[in-house]
Amino acid sequence: MSSTPPSSLRDLYTSPSDAWSFLPPPSSSENSTVFSPSSTPSYEWSTRTRSNPLFELSTSIGNDSALNTNIIITVKGLLAAAFLQYATTALVMPLDVGKTLLQVQWVPRDAGEVVPGAVLTTDVVDEEEELSDSSNEYFADPSKPDSSPSIPPRLSDERGYVVRQSVLEEGTIPEYVIPVGSAAGSWGMAKRLGRFRAEGWLSLWKGLLTSSVSDALSVGLQPLIHAVLQSVLSPALPLLSTSPMQPLLLPVASHVLTGFFLSPLDLIRTRLIVQSAMPRYRTYSGPIDALRQILSHEGGLKGVYFHPHLLIPTLLDCTLRTLVPLTLPGLFASYLSFGGAPLTPETRPFMWSVAELLGGFAGLLITLPIETARRRLQVQVRGTAKPLKACVELRPAPYNGVVDALWHILTEERSDLPLKPKKRHRRHSSGKAKGKEKEKTAEEPEDVYENESWLRNTGAGQLYRGLGIRMAASVTVFVLGMLSGDEPDVGWAEL
Repeated sequence: MSSTPPSSLRDLYTSPSDAWSFLPPPSSSENSTVFSPSSTPSYEWSTRTRSNPLFELSTSIGNDSALNTNIIITVKGLLAAAFLQYATTALVMPLDVGKTLLQVQWVPRDAGEVVPGAVLTTDVVDEEEELSDSSNEYFADPSKPDSSPSIPPRLSDERGYVVRQSVLEEGTIPEYVIPVGSAAGSWGMAKRLGRFRAEGWLSLWKGLLTSSVSDALSVGLQPLIHAVLQSVLSPALPLLSTSPMQPLLLPVASHVLTGFFLSPLDLIRTRLIVQSAMPRYRTYSGPIDALRQILSHEGGLKGVYFHPHLLIPTLLDCTLRTLVPLTLPGLFASYLSFGGAPLTPETRPFMWSVAELLGGFAGLLITLPIETARRRLQVQVRGTAKPLKACVELRPAPYNGVVDALWHILTEERSDLPLKPKKRHRRHSSGKAKGKEKEKTAEEPEDVYENESWLRNTGAGQLYRGLGIRMAASVTVFVLGMLSGDEPDVGWAEL
């Protein structure tokens, strides 16, 4: 039986409700009710604010416990990174200290020459020498004037102090100075420093905190400066796209600016390493005291940054240190390709690593002399500052710049280190025979050093102190990179 349809739909119309409403879906049973818009809503929007105002996109905002947890994790990460940086620097610091001391050590060409009446610290006497033989030379019978030893008088100044005639003269070497010519390589100088009575093994880590802070700031500051330069110079970069130096412009500029900004820390580090560790001769008690004294007595910030003896070597050193690794590997790769397809890290990774290794070796030959001149200029005080009491021998006269330092190192110094003296053997003989031997020795003085080479007449070796340890580090990094199959970390090669 069919139902009769309504005559009109107006009686069925109802006005809609203004409130938002959500109802569950109708039931699938046969006795389900018909949906009515006028039914009571099951949920309404509330004006109550949430604890998280940013649409619950982050669980840390408005949640104090989560925010504290994130801060703790961040602090722990920073402390772990700082400890790792400190431990890495401490691992290579002894070799770096030995290299720095060798670079600033002054070894004059006449070092070790026999001076009449002088006693050299490197003289070696035979153990079979008897007390009677030595006593006859220094004690004479007053009744016999002829038996007095013929020792020439020592030169003295107007105040009566003995004039120093040799850097190896025993009586005039300060107690805090390591004798010249006692060590050759960086490891040898590190051992000599640790065994020296005025220094000790803790001196191998002088300047550790300053070096760690400088390295950490350099790692964080260089990318920031690179990004700033890229944003500032972005309008001019398309104009330089045709220039071959365009890929090198931003990296070199960012590294040079980073080295310039951190140059005071490098100056403080060098002086902390070179100064004596004895409290009575120590100039700086720490990095903060060193910065305070340098700013007070050496021209303030202007003197620290813009003095020609500091600014020019800093710019040269930072520029070459960045430019050489970016250019020389590509140059060696072009020769190793033998005219064929160019070498790239993707096509031939092994040959590219060899090109980088050879480029690093060639780069050391260029950068080490500039670094040596920079270190020597850094230990020179300026203004009203007192001279530095260094644990190694320094040049008495100051250098007048990078070129002057390089020239005087080549022409005034010798490179045959360590100096190896001959053993002087003393035999039993009568007084008459001893007199004849003394006369012969006085007439024909014998040089106490053996195995002299052409390095005695040139200071070229002084410009490359630390070359061997750096090459060994580069080879070690290359071998480890080949064994692991990953790209080697070139930072370890910068000892």
